[in-house]
Amino acid sequence: MSRILLIDAHPQATSLCAALAHSYAQGASERGGVTVRTLALRDMQFDPILRVGYDDRQALEPDLQMAQAAIEAADHVVIVTPLWWGSVPALLKGFFDRTLEKGWAYRYTEKGMPEGLLAGRSARVVMTSDSPGWYLRLFQGNPTQNQLVRSTLKFCGFKPVGFTRIGPVHSSTQEQRARWLQEVERVAEKDARQLQPTSARTANA
Repeated sequence: MSRILLIDAHPQATSLCAALAHSYAQGASERGGVTVRTLALRDMQFDPILRVGYDDRQALEPDLQMAQAAIEAADHVVIVTPLWWGSVPALLKGFFDRTLEKGWAYRYTEKGMPEGLLAGRSARVVMTSDSPGWYLRLFQGNPTQNQLVRSTLKFCGFKPVGFTRIGPVHSSTQEQRARWLQEVERVAEKDARQLQPTSARTANA
């Protein structure tokens, strides 16, 4: 059975991101028929600061060792995060800094070109924002989408990488949020079915 690793990057358990992560997990497991494991970064114990930069290796805490093992075991990795100040929460950035180690998630060839070492896995980003999509695209150039999709996940070898934007959140109604939860559940089901072997998809049709 295919395996999805779901990373909830919001610091609050009562956030819309947490609810979206729950909906994705339901859609993938109950409707898509795959195994889903969820990591809520807020519940993990690790130092988010890369204390020595990349000059030396900083020993991984047990929770980060567990996270690396979960990423290695996954066929598909999903990151649910808010957009804050044109970037991601410090918690998620610190998780990337500490977990995506050189020599484990990527390396450089003799010619100096980066090579992703987590190839063979697909990914998706589900991102909430207060700004509308047209503003982020036309006036900011989608910096957070590019950071997550191109400069992080694809850099480490994930392919393909899907992207789902949810928002604007600040002006949303309860009815709109309910529709978003349903939308993410449908996206999860679709992602899960694409992971299944052709024979399994045919049997489930």
